[in-house]
Amino acid sequence: MQRLLLGIDRISTFVGQAAAWLIIGLTLMISYEVFSRYALGTPHAWVFDASNMLYGALFMLGGAYTLAKRGHVRGDILYGFLSPRAQAAIDLVLYLLFFFPGVIALAWAGIDFFEVSLAQNEHSSIAADGPPIYPFKAVIPVAGALLLLQGVAELARCVVCLGTGHWPLREGDVEEVDVDKLKQMVGKDDPLQPEAATAPMPKIKEPTP
Repeated sequence: MQRLLLGIDRISTFVGQAAAWLIIGLTLMISYEVFSRYALGTPHAWVFDASNMLYGALFMLGGAYTLAKRGHVRGDILYGFLSPRAQAAIDLVLYLLFFFPGVIALAWAGIDFFEVSLAQNEHSSIAADGPPIYPFKAVIPVAGALLLLQGVAELARCVVCLGTGHWPLREGDVEEVDVDKLKQMVGKDDPLQPEAATAPMPKIKEPTP
């Protein structure tokens, strides 16, 4: 079971990290458009839709990755003080009542949106040479399926936690390092006096009688 859960985590992590490269494309496209608009005087109407689609794809494909890393915003003022079993019970109920119905509806509707857009060869109407929209709408059911798969893993974790009393392990990933952790990593408690914490105290030779 644990191997299967970590495997699903790896899939969500791979897709999320791969989608993060869209930020590079989005940054380059917007930078070029700003230069072309103000320096060359040749704006491009299609950039507005293209930037929205890139950002939308990044947002949707990162959903399963964020869920795998427990990065979604939640009101955990009281939740954090509960025992793991109580947390798992709450999560289990909320996943069944809200998460799965919403995500299933997203994936199901996304399939219909994509099929209609592809059949119509839908393009942006802002400009005559607007970019096609159906590739972007294809991301909707894909993102919904990935989110649904990760949700199944989270549901299984809730069941395991209810039985064992502690949360199963998760796939590791890059984490932010705060100042305190950085000090621990370099082995220096006081950056202003780096030698004070590590240097041994000098021994005082006692006078011989």
